[in-house]
Amino acid sequence: MKCKVVDMNQQLFTLEVTHENSSELFNITYVYAKCKEHLRRPLWDRLLHWSDIEIPWCIIGDFNVIYSSQEKLGGREYNISKSVDFISTMEHCGLVDLGYNGQPFTWCNHRKNDARIWKRLDRGLANDKWLDKMPHTIITHLSAVGSDHCPLLMEMKDRKDDVIKYFKFLNCWTENDSFYQIVEKCWNEKVVGNPMWILHTKMKRLTITLRNWSKKEYGDVFIKTKEFEEMVKRAEENILQNNNQENRERLQAVNAQYIRYMKLEQNILQQKSQIHWLTEGNTNSKYFHAIIRGRIKKMCINKIESEEGEWIKGDVNIAKEVCDYYGKMFTGN
Repeated sequence: MKCKVVDMNQQLFTLEVTHENSSELFNITYVYAKCKEHLRRPLWDRLLHWSDIEIPWCIIGDFNVIYSSQEKLGGREYNISKSVDFISTMEHCGLVDLGYNGQPFTWCNHRKNDARIWKRLDRGLANDKWLDKMPHTIITHLSAVGSDHCPLLMEMKDRKDDVIKYFKFLNCWTENDSFYQIVEKCWNEKVVGNPMWILHTKMKRLTITLRNWSKKEYGDVFIKTKEFEEMVKRAEENILQNNNQENRERLQAVNAQYIRYMKLEQNILQQKSQIHWLTEGNTNSKYFHAIIRGRIKKMCINKIESEEGEWIKGDVNIAKEVCDYYGKMFTGN
C-alpha cells in the first residue's frame, strides 16, 4: 500500500491510498473528534469540504457523538439535538454507516452501578463509491483492554460473487396498460394436480412470463435512459442546424421516451432504497445512492455462529455449515 497525507488538522487526517496492484485511488479519513459539541464544528466543516469527492471514501474513528438515542445505554435520556450537525454532515456527504460485528457499544465510562453509561461513539462511514468497489467492508468491535473505547477492526474484502439474480417485482409494471392482461392470461391457464402443485406451477409460469415481458417491454431501464439521453442531445444538435418539421417531431418523440425512462428509473431506485420520506428532486442525491449500496451490503453474510458457539467465516465454510444444519433438520439425523 502507498499512502499520501492529503489533509490534516486537530481532529482528522486523510490519506490518499493506492495498492501496488491497482492504479485506482481511494481516500481514508481517520477521526478523533473533540468532546464538546461546539469544538466539533470545525470537524464537520472539514468533512463537508470533501463532500464532492469523486473517488471511494471511508471515514473511521471516534466521532464523540451518537447517531440516535438507541446508541446509548444508561444515564439521562439523550437529547438528539446534539447529533444534528453529525447527521446533517453524513447526509450531505452521502455517507452510510458500515455497521459492525460484536457488542453494540464502543465506549463506557466504567462507573459503578446506575452511574455506568455505554455509547457507540466509534464507527466507520463510507460513500456510495466505496460501497460499490468494496461492498464487503466489515467493522468489528474488539474488546476494550486498558481503555474506555473499543478498538475498531476494519476488513476490506474484494470478493467477486457469483450472484443468483432472483425475480423482483417492480411496482412500475402496474402502470403499464398490458400488465394486468398478461397476468390474467397467464394465471387462467389450466394446470392439473393437487392445490400446492397448481399454485407452484402457476407462480413459476407467471414469473417467467413477467421476466420475458419486462425485457421486451422495457429492456435495461438504466441503459435505455442513457441511450435516450444521447439521442436527445443529437436531436437538439440537428434542430439547431436545421429547424424543420421532421427534426422538431424527432426531438419531441425521443424527449418523450427519455422522460418516460427517467421516471421508470426513479421508481425503480425509490423501490430499491425503500426510503418512504424521499421527495421528488432528491432521487439522485449522494445519500440516496449510498443508502441503496448500504442495503446491498446488509444482505452479505460474513460469519455465522455454529450450534457449538463457534464463529465460522469464509464463503465455503459458511455454505457447508448451513447445508449441514438444514440437512440434519430435514432428515432427522
